[in-house]
Amino acid sequence: MIKYICKTDKIQFRTSSCPLCGKRAEMSSDIYWCPECNIPLYKNVCSVCGREGRRITTDIRPVFPQERLLIELLFQKEPMSYAKSSVWKSPAGYVINGEIRRLPESVYASADIQYICEGLKKYESENNFEYFEKYIQKFILANRERYDEILNEAINYIETVSSVYSLKEMFVSFSGGKDSTVVSSLVTRALGPEVLHIYGDTTLEFPETDDYVTRFKACHPRTLVLSSRNNDKDFSQLCTVLGPPSRLMRWCCTVFKTGAIARKIESLFKNKKEILTFYGIRRSESASRSKYDRESDSPKITIQKTVSPIIDWMDFDVWLYILTTGIDFNRAYQLGYARVGCWCCPNNSGWSEFLSKIYMPDQYKKFRSILIEFAKKVGKEDAEIYVEQGNWKCRQGGNGVEYAQKSVVSFSPCATEENSFNYELQRPIEEGLYELFKPFGHLNFEIGNKRLGEVYILDKKGNMILRLQGRIGSSALKVTIINKKLIGCKSLKTAEEKVKCQITKYQMCMSCRACESTCKYHAIKIQDKEGGGVSYTISDKLCVRCKECVSHVEGGCYLRKVLCIKR
Repeated sequence: MIKYICKTDKIQFRTSSCPLCGKRAEMSSDIYWCPECNIPLYKNVCSVCGREGRRITTDIRPVFPQERLLIELLFQKEPMSYAKSSVWKSPAGYVINGEIRRLPESVYASADIQYICEGLKKYESENNFEYFEKYIQKFILANRERYDEILNEAINYIETVSSVYSLKEMFVSFSGGKDSTVVSSLVTRALGPEVLHIYGDTTLEFPETDDYVTRFKACHPRTLVLSSRNNDKDFSQLCTVLGPPSRLMRWCCTVFKTGAIARKIESLFKNKKEILTFYGIRRSESASRSKYDRESDSPKITIQKTVSPIIDWMDFDVWLYILTTGIDFNRAYQLGYARVGCWCCPNNSGWSEFLSKIYMPDQYKKFRSILIEFAKKVGKEDAEIYVEQGNWKCRQGGNGVEYAQKSVVSFSPCATEENSFNYELQRPIEEGLYELFKPFGHLNFEIGNKRLGEVYILDKKGNMILRLQGRIGSSALKVTIINKKLIGCKSLKTAEEKVKCQITKYQMCMSCRACESTCKYHAIKIQDKEGGGVSYTISDKLCVRCKECVSHVEGGCYLRKVLCIKR
């Protein structure tokens, strides 16, 4: 049972926002166990047998036969010994017939993978769903009131929040995970099967995810499912250049997910000022997500308003919905994965890594070798221990990464001209450099001294704002700030920082497309060039000179933020 408590007004209620002050409330939850039916309950009295249950945990999910056989092997029990038992997973451990049994990480971290794989294969044919289904049916029946409650609330919310949008102004963000599966089902029940789905294919999906998405498309012929995928980048190669993503530096999300989805959104919703996106985010998933609002403007894709219909659902609720409705879902959950996203995400648990050793051995070995090579490259004394202990997940900044040096912008004030700065670029000047100064004003190549490579930036009235001076092919660039106020700055230092933002982009751009996502006017286009390099163009016709793209990310460039180094 979920309870909400407002610290300000000292009251308890049933919604996540206090009805008196409107502030976010703190959530607590209790799940009970029926000793008669041998199943978890949302309320403390079983509606099937009438017995009072005892509190057992804060949340719970079913354990399918495949995972149950796996834990029998890990617990060194006789295989199939729990086949007739009611087995579930809580934050505290496995719940077997109402008793919690913990599985320390040391057990599966040191497990004999070959022995585990042989055991799973040997008993695969007789490991059926007979007793599992019996307990699931009791679980569904006993918690029908909770199912009706969350279903009706979510449907009403979806209908209300979408009432001012047309079907051509909304889509479901579909990942192939359980949460987006439930949101997809709820949205199509509320609004019809014609609501567009965009599948964010990161190229790092579980094989089971790809299989599920294929089944989903076949089973929902009236639902258009479009994939967004960055085919221009290779994850393994980027790990070599940037280092593997870590919990604080998940560059992979921007490169392989946000950027690709933003480009798909732009092509589909070109003339729309705002679109509605249904997400499967839940607050109980993590500490960071616990702070999310149910409705918000996307910080990464500016025309996007995101709504999360199941934001306050527990795992208990998600599985109650899936099992009650009987909808198809990703088979990775049957194997024991609690979350399904990128299989090698640094936020994955040790348990997920253990499962990947079993079910994705080739991919696991390849990624492990990438991690070890990186550890050696940045000077870790014992690279294998560094990787095995998961220290790569905690790394910060780009220290030791060669590409990080591109984030350094070297300059000195000009001794002969006021408000001028001399920059030594790490990349020779090309025509593309000037594109990055379009957010400040309009480029003029005519009034400057062409022999010196002078280019002026003018405001809409023709007044001079900036002067760039540097020959094509040279690495020396002189920037003169003629009028700092006309680029929205109150001081020379602030104006110079904005200039450095654009120079940083020029040096570091790897077409992560974060800038494209930032521009709600669709003025920025970033593409990889054949043979190497990046084309970064800004449309004079579409750009309104809001300068949001200049410093939306601290330092100007997303990769600079990721690869920040001590200076």
